[in-house]
Amino acid sequence: MPDRAPAAPAVPAVPSLQPTRDPRVTLDDLLEVVLNKGAVLHLDLIIAVADIPLIGVNVRAAIAGMETMLEYGMLRQWDEATRAWAERSGSRGLELRDGERLITRMFGGHRLTGEVYSGWRPGSVHLTDRRLVVLRREPREVLWEAELAELESAALETERAVGGEDRTRLRVRLRDGGEALLSAAEPERLHRELLEQAPGAKALAATDGGGGTAGRAEKDGHEGHLWYHEPRRGGAMWRGGRGRLDAGGLSWKSPVDARPALVLAPGDLLGVRLEERDNPAGSPYTLVLDTPGGEVALAADALPGWTGPLHRMAAGGTGQEDGESPERRRDDGGPHR
Repeated sequence: MPDRAPAAPAVPAVPSLQPTRDPRVTLDDLLEVVLNKGAVLHLDLIIAVADIPLIGVNVRAAIAGMETMLEYGMLRQWDEATRAWAERSGSRGLELRDGERLITRMFGGHRLTGEVYSGWRPGSVHLTDRRLVVLRREPREVLWEAELAELESAALETERAVGGEDRTRLRVRLRDGGEALLSAAEPERLHRELLEQAPGAKALAATDGGGGTAGRAEKDGHEGHLWYHEPRRGGAMWRGGRGRLDAGGLSWKSPVDARPALVLAPGDLLGVRLEERDNPAGSPYTLVLDTPGGEVALAADALPGWTGPLHRMAAGGTGQEDGESPERRRDDGGPHR
C-alpha cells in the first residue's frame, strides 16, 4: 500500500475577538495609540424601524497620525497639495519660483537711504530657501531683494529709535559691496534662519566691523536721539529726532522730514559749550554749538556721548577739546571749573 501523507497538525480553535473595556485607559492613551500606530475600523450597521431594515451602512476607515499615513503611502498626494497651498497662502503676494520654498514671513521693513529721501519703508520680510525679500502689498512693490547665494554677512545691531527705545535691526551685506538695513518683528529668529539657509554667510557682530550703525558710531562719532531747537518764523521750538555725528560732520533729522533739517560740516563747527537752559531732555544743560550762521542749541539724555566727539570735531581732531580752555568737563556732561 502506498504511504499515506502525514496528517496535518490540528489547529487549535481561535476564540472570536470580543470587545474589552479597561477603565484605566484615558483619552490621552487612546490618542497616543492612534497617532503612533493607527487604528482600522470595519463597521457594518443596519438601521431598522419596527424591525424593518431601512438603512445599511458599511464603514471601512483607517485612522492614524499623518506621519504614519505617509509612511504607508496614504494621503500622500493630498498632503503635498495641502503643503503647496499653505506655502502659496503664506507668501502673501510673493510669487515663488519653481521649486522655491517659503521658510518664514513676518512684518518688517527696509531702510531707504538716498539724497532725496531717507527713511523706513514698512512691509513684510519673506525668507525663502533662495531669497530674502522685503515686499509691500498695497501698492504692491518689492522694496528690497537679494539672493541668498550673494549674501556675504548678516549682523544684528541696536538702533536708538526716535522715542528713545532701543530697536534690534538686521544688517546684511552682499558680496558685491551692497548692504541693507532691515527691521523685523522677530529679528533674532530671522537672523538665525537666514544663516541656516545661507551657510556661506558670516555672522558678524555690529562691533566686529560688519558695517553696522553701532560699529561706525563707535569708531567715528556718535548716533542717537537728539533734540534740536529749530528756528522758525513764529519762534524756535524743540523737536525730537535722530542725530548723527561722524567724519562727515553733524546731521539731525526728524522722522517726519524728508531730509535733514540740520547739517554741519566739520569746518562749520567753531565752538562747543554747555549752558544752563530749559530743554525737553530733562537735563539741566543744553548743548550750544557756535557756527558761522549763529548758535545751534541741542539737548540729549546722555550728553557725554555727544560732547566728546563734538569737541574733537571743533578742534579739528587735534585732541584739544574746546581750545584747551580753562573750563573742563565732568563725566556727566556738566561744566566744571
